[in-house]
Amino acid sequence: MDKPRESYEKRGYLKEGFRVFRLSDAAMEPIPFHYHDFHKILVFLSGNVDYTIEGRTWTLSPRDLVFVRAGEIHRPEPEAGVPYERIVIYVSPSFFEQYKRGTEDLSLCFEGPVAEAVVHLAPGKTHDLLFHLEKLEQTTHAKGFANPLYVEMLFVEFLILLNRAMLKSELDPLAPVLHDEKIQQVIKIINARLEEPLSIDALAAEIFVSRSYLMHCFKEATGCTIQQYIKSKRLLKARLLLLHSPDETLDTIARTAGFDGYLPFFRAFKKEFGKTPQEWKAENLIK
Repeated sequence: MDKPRESYEKRGYLKEGFRVFRLSDAAMEPIPFHYHDFHKILVFLSGNVDYTIEGRTWTLSPRDLVFVRAGEIHRPEPEAGVPYERIVIYVSPSFFEQYKRGTEDLSLCFEGPVAEAVVHLAPGKTHDLLFHLEKLEQTTHAKGFANPLYVEMLFVEFLILLNRAMLKSELDPLAPVLHDEKIQQVIKIINARLEEPLSIDALAAEIFVSRSYLMHCFKEATGCTIQQYIKSKRLLKARLLLLHSPDETLDTIARTAGFDGYLPFFRAFKKEFGKTPQEWKAENLIK
């Protein structure tokens, strides 16, 4: 039996503005639910894979694009023994800032009104994004003159074409094959009210289900308990506040993120990230 997890695991690291790479695995250990500090785009090429994001599950087909926003709890479940091939993009949320032009924002594919979790790229329906992505991935391995700059230009071109395709509804949104409307309600409530007291009894009453039903179904859908989910989301919110509200006191940040005060926030933060809030802020503060 799997050992119960006290919190979600942070996976992957990104030191640059973005990273593009190809992976193919036939024998993988089960991947636990986890999150990233950055956005992720996954272009599914082959395999038999179910992909769960925040309690919703999709069965992927070749040419599906999966969008996972920073902080979203997710995991792939590939079938054992079947090669799982994909192209993966990691991109820092701050990367988009330098390319904003008025209302034109390349992060629309993650944050805008056209954003979807999973879409399908039908052949011939739009500009061949997969061709551009293949070229981008291959160019990351090249050594020519000004190659890092060329890679960044190709990446920006890909983002422009991707957002254009989404704005023109040229990518087909895909509905999850498995999700519980009640659990989705609870997830939305939690994320909208992190700064408020959130008890299981109150959440269950708000969506008209029993406490035991909610606890069981939430764990089944997300891989963690409600309390663990709330704590993880509050810690992620606190980290954003540490970066983007550097003049706020730690007590204010703790309470804005939903903690009862600085001390419980300090303990939870140190246990989760292995550093105090002050240490983490000093290492990651945006200059």
